[in-house]
Amino acid sequence: MTQRMVVIGGDAAGMSAASQARQLRGPDELSIVAFERGRFTSYSACGIPYWISGLVDDPQELIVRDPETFRRDHHIDVRIRHEVTRIDLAAREVVATSFGDGGREVREPFDTLVYATGAAPAQPPWAGNAASGVFGVQTLDDGAALRDWLDQEPVPRRAVVVGGGYIGVEMAEALIRRGLAVTLVERSPQPMSTVDPDMGALVRSALVGLGIDVRTGVSVTGLHERDGRVCEVLTDAGAVPADVVVLGLGVRPNTGLAEQAGLPIGVTGGVRTDLQMRVVGVPDVWAAGDCVETFHRVSGQPVHIPLGTHANKQGRVAGINIGGSYATFPGVIGTAITKVCDLEVARTGLLEREAAKAGYAYVSATVESNNRAGYFPGAAPMTIKLIAEQHTGQLLGGQIVGTSEAAKRIDVLSVAVWNRMSVAEMTALDLGYAPPYSPVWDPVLVAARRANNAVAETP
Repeated sequence: MTQRMVVIGGDAAGMSAASQARQLRGPDELSIVAFERGRFTSYSACGIPYWISGLVDDPQELIVRDPETFRRDHHIDVRIRHEVTRIDLAAREVVATSFGDGGREVREPFDTLVYATGAAPAQPPWAGNAASGVFGVQTLDDGAALRDWLDQEPVPRRAVVVGGGYIGVEMAEALIRRGLAVTLVERSPQPMSTVDPDMGALVRSALVGLGIDVRTGVSVTGLHERDGRVCEVLTDAGAVPADVVVLGLGVRPNTGLAEQAGLPIGVTGGVRTDLQMRVVGVPDVWAAGDCVETFHRVSGQPVHIPLGTHANKQGRVAGINIGGSYATFPGVIGTAITKVCDLEVARTGLLEREAAKAGYAYVSATVESNNRAGYFPGAAPMTIKLIAEQHTGQLLGGQIVGTSEAAKRIDVLSVAVWNRMSVAEMTALDLGYAPPYSPVWDPVLVAARRANNAVAETP
């Protein structure tokens, strides 16, 4: 008898789960229905700022598989512009509203359910202002709306980006590239709170160098409109003129439906799952992606780290298990990377405050070194910071800020963190060397030696 699988959410986690289950079980054995409230499936949300900036010409380039491809080649019934409004676990069905059919209600039974609703953008009270010209950039539909606004006449000239995290700094770059005057407003002392404050200060300097008006330690209190269009952002340090406002205030797990259905929610606000991505205590219900809580391999604590890399892996694990095979998700260490024009920023493992919260006694070491041999054209400095456990020297985390070929060195550090290497072991790593790519002593090795010295000097 054919079983029925329903997926809520048509992006990375949901469609990875559906695709993997389909590979293992044919359409005669498993029918799959996927609901997506937007118009697109399986796209790179991380690429939206680069489409806004013009570096990517066509939004279709960001789409890995469109709904028709899933229907035709994978026998997955993708229903776009359908919003699931209720999960009835007792009746084993979901209730959805069709946006394209006069709001018609659809009921779909399931034997297996995958909850992959992603994350919802943080929405402060003042953002509910009815003024037009205020945008989030969570989905490809959001990006399309912002592009349309930027392409209108008269062309917007002044932009305010609220929030200095990954999305905020990437959107600041995108808007600078489009020729707008950009102000970045961040309530923390430095942008990029995903790195330590001393590394965030380097990011701030680079942003200012690009001509971005960076205002830190400032909180937004409201918006002012004229003729229904935003014209100012109000802050506790005065008003900032704006023709367009972009919100980059972070996200939270999108778990409203899950809570209504009685699915277990963890301390981070994400759905609780086991290692196979099965929702804890709820038979035949799985969850994956930015809506779930996972655990940090270094701190051992539950975390919510919304990244496409995690979503794809978790969806794949869920799909493998639904398909009748076996897989587990091993946790995360928070590796992330971004760029602002020529500046590259990366981190992995724990920050200082996170190491302290987890109960580690730690040492930190920061070095500046070149990306290439000093005599080679294009040689430029980067700053690497390592955090190691005080007595064992285990690498707990690392951060990098620099220019060309700097940030991808975070992958060396992430492998070391993942495998619980000590900074002493790292000093002997056999890394590639050639003048166009590295000095004889790669910056990672220089930083490891400095950290190892700090460990040795610990009483």
